[in-house]
Amino acid sequence: MNLAFWKKNKDSQPKKKKSAVREWLDAAIFAIIAATLIRTFIFEAYTIPTPSMEKTLLVNDFLFVSKISYGPRIPMTPLAVPFVHHTLPFTKSAKAYSEAVKWKYRRLPGFSDIKRYDVVVFNFPEGDTVAIDSPDPSYYNMVRQNGWQAVQNSFQIIQRPVDKRENYIKRCMAEAGDTIKIVHGAVYINGQAAPVPAGSQHKYIVETTGDQLNGSRLEELGIATTAPDFYQIDNNKFLYNLTPANVAALKQFQIVKNITVYQESDYSEFNYNNVFPHDTAHFKWSEENFGPMYVPKKGATVKLEDSNIALYDRIIRVYEGNTLERKDGKFIINGQPADSYTFKMNYYWMMGDNRNNSLDSRFWGFVPEDHVVGKAWLIWMSYGEGGIRWSRIFRNIR
Repeated sequence: MNLAFWKKNKDSQPKKKKSAVREWLDAAIFAIIAATLIRTFIFEAYTIPTPSMEKTLLVNDFLFVSKISYGPRIPMTPLAVPFVHHTLPFTKSAKAYSEAVKWKYRRLPGFSDIKRYDVVVFNFPEGDTVAIDSPDPSYYNMVRQNGWQAVQNSFQIIQRPVDKRENYIKRCMAEAGDTIKIVHGAVYINGQAAPVPAGSQHKYIVETTGDQLNGSRLEELGIATTAPDFYQIDNNKFLYNLTPANVAALKQFQIVKNITVYQESDYSEFNYNNVFPHDTAHFKWSEENFGPMYVPKKGATVKLEDSNIALYDRIIRVYEGNTLERKDGKFIINGQPADSYTFKMNYYWMMGDNRNNSLDSRFWGFVPEDHVVGKAWLIWMSYGEGGIRWSRIFRNIR
């Protein structure tokens, strides 16, 4: 048969129409692939679950997180159920991913590096080990408080890879190479006072002439008058969670004598072991008085000593995958004696704007660059007790 005649005859035959089911299936597959690519490489939706960033960000603010700002991170655990982070729906611990294939950390070029005061979404650094159903999000804090055996006996323990750890959102207060210090709640970067975000909150002791402040007036100012953001310390001292604007307004009240930053260590027996680096022999830091401390930068070298090893132990062993031992008075890294260490990645110091109600770097330390998900970009929806917060919709995050 003539090949040209056969081809012409074949092309003239009517094409078989796809069934409705096939068309729906093709459309669904295309939508899943397109949405997955957008979610992985361009932006991802995120919901604020806790008040750690109030009043900059509120619980039930729905955000878009830009992946392209710092460069999209190539998935390190690529075999995963689409649109599910780490656990299958309707289960407590069933994995929504497979570790049969693991890729090393890589990131495509972005528009900028992580800068001080950016609001950043990242994977929880202490989330490599998780105690299922625990009220404490940090497995390591539970071990410090209760002992390893007690935690093992009480909870189901699982491990998660970097990109499948819980997502956190905080403000980057110090970038790689900075030195951070906190004095009476005020943050200093490289010796200079850091700007205070307008929406940030701190607990303050408000001392009055003996009378309580007018509740209606406080409500107008957006100041909470219920626990845990308020309680009475004694007859004329009251604790409030205030923004800088709130502090300025209250100072104008005639019955207000003094306003000072609340420090837990002044009012209770403070457990310094709760605060990073959890070495009370060398560090007696609190969440309000911390540092000075160097934030590691890629390529920088630090001298290792007993007095500072607690700061860098987890970086060396966990984040950068080395072995670390102490033997005969010397540090042994990957089987070789070492008195210094050169960092392989950049690290960042993240803090919540709601300073006294935030589980952040002050408690678990540095955020490695391979944990960074993206930059918080836009609030696309928000709702509270009164319904939709219309004034917050399509607001840029700063």
